[in-house]
Amino acid sequence: MSNKTKVIIYYGPLSWFDQCIGKKEKEGLLEAVFAREERLRQLRVVVPDQDDADKSEPKQNRPKRLVAESGDYASLQEHAITNFPGLIQALDPKELHLHNPPEHVHEHLKRIFADTFKVVSYDYPSVTRGTLTQFRDDFAHHLIGQENVKESLLAALYPLTRGTRSKPVVIMFYGPSGVGKTETAQFINGLLGGALMRKQFSMFHNEKFASYLFGGGHSEPSFAHDLLDRESGVVLIDEFDKAASVFHSAFYQFFDGGVFQDKNYRVDVGRSLVICTSNYGSEREIRDSLGDALYSRFDALIQFEPLTQKEVTAVIDRLVDSRFGALEADERQVIDAKQVKETLYPLTAHSANVRKLGKVTDELISTLLVRALLSQDATQPTS
Repeated sequence: MSNKTKVIIYYGPLSWFDQCIGKKEKEGLLEAVFAREERLRQLRVVVPDQDDADKSEPKQNRPKRLVAESGDYASLQEHAITNFPGLIQALDPKELHLHNPPEHVHEHLKRIFADTFKVVSYDYPSVTRGTLTQFRDDFAHHLIGQENVKESLLAALYPLTRGTRSKPVVIMFYGPSGVGKTETAQFINGLLGGALMRKQFSMFHNEKFASYLFGGGHSEPSFAHDLLDRESGVVLIDEFDKAASVFHSAFYQFFDGGVFQDKNYRVDVGRSLVICTSNYGSEREIRDSLGDALYSRFDALIQFEPLTQKEVTAVIDRLVDSRFGALEADERQVIDAKQVKETLYPLTAHSANVRKLGKVTDELISTLLVRALLSQDATQPTS
């Protein structure tokens, strides 16, 4: 084997990893592995009495830079992951650049290539004092009502502004559906930047959820792997109350110190913001449902109140104005925004779900546009 391989492991989003790698000459690790396997499968004729060196694996040019993205490991066989250092020693690249590898790969490479091993981590966007000011000033533009949420959330976010903090702030948003819990998380993430990592636990109701949380095969999706790949400093777990209690233990270490580990991956989210949303009606209900062990690990429990009729009216005004702003000029000429609002106002007595109001608004505007279009077509002379 030639001079020892230089090993660099990167933890962070794929877009950042691509920037780190740059456009210098590189070769995909998968391609190199498959090419080697193909060479080993080739039929070779051995002539007796020839030098033993001729019976060894054909020599290949030493790769300069082998690169693997986080999704590449799933394409490797289990034995290749188990004996990853042996595979790298056989390929013998000058440099090896790995993006979010399994923990097993990390530890074995660290041991074998101790002298040339290096880890580079992405600096995730975090809450600053400037973020708090933006949140305070822009809150009313993104959410109607919920003044208590603004004040409680500012207090909960403040610890993240301390540079000495090394673990996340974990918050539970609770209250009825459609009053702004998810939208608030998206608003905060928008201030920080990066695509929001959002997981909806209501989608997991089978045995695959266990492998997603605790880890299955290295090629299977997992929460830990998604945490490694994320771009944002905000982690949103929607409908946390829909997860069965048997899975609560998976979050103890995560909420306590920001470390989430399954059988394949380990991730430390550091000074991030973790938001869980739920439809619980009170803190007592949260405690009874989650148990003291998990309940006590939340840094803040923030209640979202049902919207008043006045607030729902303001939501309707904002929804209609927003939808009209996105219409084409000719579309705005055939329907009246004021008429649309007046048609929707009676809903204030029955619906306080902003999400549903948005859908009803879209449906009403589309209906009026279709009627106008068909009415125009009916007046056109036929040829």
